[in-house]
Amino acid sequence: MRLRTFTAATMGEAMALVRARLGPDAVIVSTEEGDDGATRVTAAVERPEPLAAGIEPDVIDTLNEALSAHGLSPLVIEKILCAALPFETDDPLLALASAFATFFSFSPLDGEVRRPLLVVGPPGAGKTVSVAKLATRAAMAGKPVRLVTADTVRAGGIEQLEAFARVLRLPLHRAESAQRLAPLCADLAPGELLLVDSPGINPYSIGDRRELSQLIAASGAEPVLVLPAGGDAVDTVEMARIFRDLGVGRMVVTRLDMVQRLGSIVACSETLRLAFAEAGTSPDIAKGLAAFNPVVLARLILPKPVQQPRQAHAMRGSP
Repeated sequence: MRLRTFTAATMGEAMALVRARLGPDAVIVSTEEGDDGATRVTAAVERPEPLAAGIEPDVIDTLNEALSAHGLSPLVIEKILCAALPFETDDPLLALASAFATFFSFSPLDGEVRRPLLVVGPPGAGKTVSVAKLATRAAMAGKPVRLVTADTVRAGGIEQLEAFARVLRLPLHRAESAQRLAPLCADLAPGELLLVDSPGINPYSIGDRRELSQLIAASGAEPVLVLPAGGDAVDTVEMARIFRDLGVGRMVVTRLDMVQRLGSIVACSETLRLAFAEAGTSPDIAKGLAAFNPVVLARLILPKPVQQPRQAHAMRGSP
């Protein structure tokens, strides 16, 4: 007998998970509502475990295992699995990407530009490198780019961006204060990408938050959060919440090539409704930034052996 507990936001979603995983013969053992408002259903079914080798695992179980490995909370996992249920497919990658498309927001930075972009975040998150990657991508596409740095205090901050600007043959404008930033961000030309690199701040410092708020107001820019992957989920969400309250709606996720668990960034999007914008997948300035979309996120979550089950199955069956 298989005995399992399912957690979902509503009874209907929990029962859908029971049917999807255990089938129509499942017997409901108990139901309860947790302190967090979620519904928990325990169900059982008589079913022998498969003994034959080579049987493909159930897609929902595959997704559950992959999401659990990234440290997501059980409630978030069940929400994502509920979003995957309507898509009848035996391809885990397609199922997870389809769920992500309905569950999360994706808003890359390579679309139509209507406001300057002010790149913000904690120290060491990769803001300056992200600015360089965005500028390189736009320049290679033939788009006009304007570079401004407000990071005039950190040792080496200006020199790092100046080096990138020289390679791209772009002038680098300096703004030592919010008052000096305002005129540099005025008169945005049609189609021009205006990127502002800001100093890293301690989000728990009132003074740092005040200075960043002044930069946002003076520039009229959209603040975009640069967030490194791999941190503690609770700490990362608390920090990202402060930036969200300062006006951030999108995030560039860095260090994706250096971490194994993405639970912290998924929690930020789920809890704070921050949109996935860009994925920092390598240190390569020209190719190290990819526009986030549901498939990109699904590939990052799923282990490579289960991303293409159909092709793998065909290979096993070939002579």
